[in-house]
Amino acid sequence: MPDVVADGLRVLFCGINPGLMTAATGHHFARPGNRFWPALHRSGFTPRQLPPAEQHELLSYGLGITNVVARATARADELSAEEYREGGRELAVKVGRLRPRWLAVLGVTAYRAAFDDRTAKVGPQARTIGESRVWVLPNPSGLNAHWTPTTLAEEFARLREAAEQE
Repeated sequence: MPDVVADGLRVLFCGINPGLMTAATGHHFARPGNRFWPALHRSGFTPRQLPPAEQHELLSYGLGITNVVARATARADELSAEEYREGGRELAVKVGRLRPRWLAVLGVTAYRAAFDDRTAKVGPQARTIGESRVWVLPNPSGLNAHWTPTTLAEEFARLREAAEQE
């Protein structure tokens, strides 16, 4: 699954790993029930809701997308602890090279596993990667029913506001 990235982004969003539909289409967050694209728009990151097929438009807003783990699976719980750790190491290298202002990891469980931080909570983290700040966002999967579309968009908006202040 190719990344949607450029040097010096405002925010690099980082999914857990590609789902099967994402891998099949080549578009990030392609599953219809995924709430990433609606949350991105409702939070004010984009002026309209982009369909997954227009993912490269993100670059014009200073945004990008990557994943912690490259391997596609039906569910994130199919990934091993070692895949998360290796993905975290590779992500740190990528972030160091691309230098986004913020890395936004989508999923607190994935962040904890990738960066061995068992106490992390949703929101800004003390950790930095080079000059890049880190924010953990809720996983936008429709399976994560704890976060409603409204509360998900509100958390994305908190990150957008922080990113605009820099």
